[in-house]
Amino acid sequence: MNNKKIQVWLPLLFSITMIVGMFFGYKMRDSMPGKSFFFAEKRRPVQEIMDLIKNRYVDDVEFDKLADTAIQAMLSKLDPHSVFIPAEELQQVNEDLAGKFFGIGIEFNIFNDTLNVINVLKDGPGFKAGLVTGDKFITIDDSLVAGNKTDADAFRKKLRGERGTKVSITYLRSSVKKQAVITRDAIPLLSVDASYMMTKEIGYIRLNKFSSVTYREFMEALEPLKKAGLQKLILDLRGNGGGILDQAVEIADEFLDGDKLITYTEGKHVDKKEYRCRRNGQFEKGKLVVLADEGTASASEILIGALQDWDRATIVGRRSFGKGLVQEQFDLSDMSALRLTIARYYTPIGRSIQRPYTNGEKAYYDEVNNRYHDTATAHADSIKNNSGKAYKTKGGKTVYAKGGIAPDYFIALDTSGFSKNAAAIYNKSTIGGFAYNFYLQNQALLKTFKTPADFIKGFNLSEENWKQFTEAAARDSININLASAKEKSSLSNHIKSSIARQLWRNEGYFEVMNTTDEGIKKALEIIGTN
Repeated sequence: MNNKKIQVWLPLLFSITMIVGMFFGYKMRDSMPGKSFFFAEKRRPVQEIMDLIKNRYVDDVEFDKLADTAIQAMLSKLDPHSVFIPAEELQQVNEDLAGKFFGIGIEFNIFNDTLNVINVLKDGPGFKAGLVTGDKFITIDDSLVAGNKTDADAFRKKLRGERGTKVSITYLRSSVKKQAVITRDAIPLLSVDASYMMTKEIGYIRLNKFSSVTYREFMEALEPLKKAGLQKLILDLRGNGGGILDQAVEIADEFLDGDKLITYTEGKHVDKKEYRCRRNGQFEKGKLVVLADEGTASASEILIGALQDWDRATIVGRRSFGKGLVQEQFDLSDMSALRLTIARYYTPIGRSIQRPYTNGEKAYYDEVNNRYHDTATAHADSIKNNSGKAYKTKGGKTVYAKGGIAPDYFIALDTSGFSKNAAAIYNKSTIGGFAYNFYLQNQALLKTFKTPADFIKGFNLSEENWKQFTEAAARDSININLASAKEKSSLSNHIKSSIARQLWRNEGYFEVMNTTDEGIKKALEIIGTN
């Protein structure tokens, strides 16, 4: 009897269990990643079209490239900073954020269709293998690379690889063929271009990005300056396109005291998050000037926005880029990635400095390019930045939201030294090539200068050197004789700076360039030399 009852009720119990399970599964589907438990999501037309092209189109199609194009078209309807990163580009993007890659540790340029080593990283793999400036590569592993129009990207791919792997190089040194087997290792992508004492109490630090190791590099640069007597600091963020938000926050903490708010972020799917000072900073009291321009963006703007809002620093230069959006990177199944905007960031007093992007990506970036062609780079342009809401800093200064951060002191872009003829010199790398050859031909002279400061005081181009440069420019179809006196002065300093780079890398380059830099001159005037 009991068995018969069980047989009658068992199907009903199974049915009830299934219905209850389906009900809870349906309720849970919105909170689950990907597809729901029991109900397949409705196929979108974009997927249907991709499937039809794949299965029915008349010709063969590179489907992966087509899919990438479709993704980029979708993202173009969002903001300019939500981007798809194809798999072949992702490694380089990640390396830049990580602040390192794996390679042999050389800087190179291509002259006469041949890779020329223009600098060797001290104690790097190439240095340990005996490479020196001036070596010319013939083969990399089994591939001939001299005289076959190998481009720079192809060279990088051949020289980089997994840590611990080996690469075989055949090269020429003064017409003597040599060979080396080099073991790849970590090569730093430095955030700090230069750090040195400009006077007994004024220091200078230039940052080119915010990678995962920028804060550490900054502190390693700051510490010796403090030991040398640092009382006032010029922080150069011109051309710094940003990077990792946390790194900018950590550096801001070194300048601001107490538990001051540095920035906060907020988005539709992201709760408000505040970033505050957490410790005693290493430079909370000394005078501070920050240099910025239209290339100063993102994490750089977070830093200067906080310093301006708290009246901690004087901002010198031109209006910053105007990027107030925060991206998160999502790795995809095919080794590509999506960098998606998930929030906006705000300065301590509540400014969002993001420029409008409703007219599309082209108009968005054209706005920055147009600054070079209108009065924004020739005259103070803070008036162009007052269309947004007005705010008061803690010291009572009026600042505005939207369109970037306006400087406290404007420095015009000097376009008078950039005629079409002069600009061609920079576009064709004429200066770099001349500096490289000058270094190779005058090493005995150049080694007499022990520091960039010695070089600044003791080296000047002779009339013969200028004649040689004129001939080098002529080989690039540029007539230097048409240059104005001001252009020649600017070119001369660029040449001198590029020779200094051969000796001391970026440190030497910027120390020499800064001697004639109008932004630096204004910063020194503001910060005071007493």
